[in-house]
Amino acid sequence: QVQLVESGGGLVQAGGSLRLSCAASRSFSSINAMGWYRQAPGKQRELVAAITSGGRTNYVDSVKGRFTISSDNAKNTVYLQMNSLKPEDTAVYYCYALRGTTAYWGQGTQVTVSS
Repeated sequence: QVQLVESGGGLVQAGGSLRLSCAASRSFSSINAMGWYRQAPGKQRELVAAITSGGRTNYVDSVKGRFTISSDNAKNTVYLQMNSLKPEDTAVYYCYALRGTTAYWGQGTQVTVSS
């Protein structure tokens, strides 16, 4: 089992920044990968960014150059730094952790970007 606790969502104006945090209940070294999905109203959930326990990262094209995912292994925490936010980034952001073939999810945090 992996419990995930998210924080850092909120309301920001376009062009602003937010940082999301996701703390895991297990050591990141025992997890294959962590990352963030998002779901906007009426849209499918999409992968935003992910990082493996080895430090490899990947991003959806729409956030490349604006978002950065990182990890603090000592704190079992993954961060998503979101810069140059756009109204289309508005969504509920869900942290996930992949351990073996099982995915675990956080409760979700709302990010709203006003124009």
